[in-house]
Amino acid sequence: MAVLSFPWKRGARSPQQETLASVDLDRLSLLTAAIQALPDAILIVQTEGPVGNSPIRVIASNGAAQELLRIRSEEDRLVSILRHPDILSAVENTLSFGESHTLGYDTGGSQSRAVRVWTRPLLAESRLSALVVLRDETDARRLERMRADFLANASHELRTPLASITGFVETLRGHAKDDPEARAHFLEIMASQARRMSHLIDDLLSLSRIELNEHVPPSGTCDIVLLVQEVTDGLLPVLEARGASLELLAPSPGAALAVGERDQISQVVQNLLDNAIKYAPRGAPVSITITTDAAFEADSAAANAAALRDAGGGRLVLLFPERAHENRYVQIRITDAGIGIARENLPRLTERFYRVPGQKSGDIPGTGLGLAIVKHVVNRHRGGLVVESAPGQGTTFTVLLPSAPRSESPDGITKPS
Repeated sequence: MAVLSFPWKRGARSPQQETLASVDLDRLSLLTAAIQALPDAILIVQTEGPVGNSPIRVIASNGAAQELLRIRSEEDRLVSILRHPDILSAVENTLSFGESHTLGYDTGGSQSRAVRVWTRPLLAESRLSALVVLRDETDARRLERMRADFLANASHELRTPLASITGFVETLRGHAKDDPEARAHFLEIMASQARRMSHLIDDLLSLSRIELNEHVPPSGTCDIVLLVQEVTDGLLPVLEARGASLELLAPSPGAALAVGERDQISQVVQNLLDNAIKYAPRGAPVSITITTDAAFEADSAAANAAALRDAGGGRLVLLFPERAHENRYVQIRITDAGIGIARENLPRLTERFYRVPGQKSGDIPGTGLGLAIVKHVVNRHRGGLVVESAPGQGTTFTVLLPSAPRSESPDGITKPS
């Protein structure tokens, strides 16, 4: 079996015929190159005798088919490459009766793929062949499921406070209308639910804006130390209310410069600190450590991962940075002494509206979008995101942002050498 190419035989021709043949060869080469460059997997199959009595053989395939189906060069029987009975039946029908078919199937296994298949008849040299096109629709299916889940979750999250407000409005219209104490109590609850809806809408809009520009990398420069100090200063009232203390270990301002958009990175630090404060026991410390010139560690055995696994937790890379082995990073580690997270819940932390089971009580408010926003912002900055946690041992989130050239100032203006 060959990677898609077509032979061309030359006989005795006149110069004019040779010129026309050369033009046809050029067109055929372009057509072959175009099919080879297609992202869809292309197979051309034939059978030497009646279908059912002779094996169906793959006589040509393009690069996408070689990759999707993992075709080895010595394989040419279709049944060795595609074992799904519905596809084999469709190909046999196309070869026998010249009918076209469209169907879908899942590859199965731990990394299942959703594939759409088309079969079309081809007539060449009085022999009926078939064109088989396979399109990997896994990402499209996943996005569709995410969209449906997002709408369902958003509707649920908005419906709950809306139902609460509606119920209290009816109560205030009824027997509580002339009870000042009950009226004040119900109005406070309604205001709280309205704030909850407002926060949810703000987070949804923020997430939409981030996703819209996620493919555009930021170009500015940000002093991470100054940024973290500003965020922590704004959270002092929250820390005091919780009786918590904050420990900041950082180099001097100007030493930790990262490529990034200041407002978005502030949002990352704010969301992670909010979570650390919310989930830490009252009075427990929260620590922030900023490190310069850090390397990305993808190995799950790094640091104290073994001890975390023994405790039912683990270390998980939620987002791999771009060009991880080439770049140096400004690293931000935010650690709390909270209840921790079990290993099986770590992969879902950055899903929209996901809340760890057992942590959905009213004592820990939130929209469930904070970590999703963190992941998308860090992804836009071509950075990395790692979580380390175990039940009863607290949680650490590590954000890695590409370091800015040391010759640049925080406003992006190059300093004179």
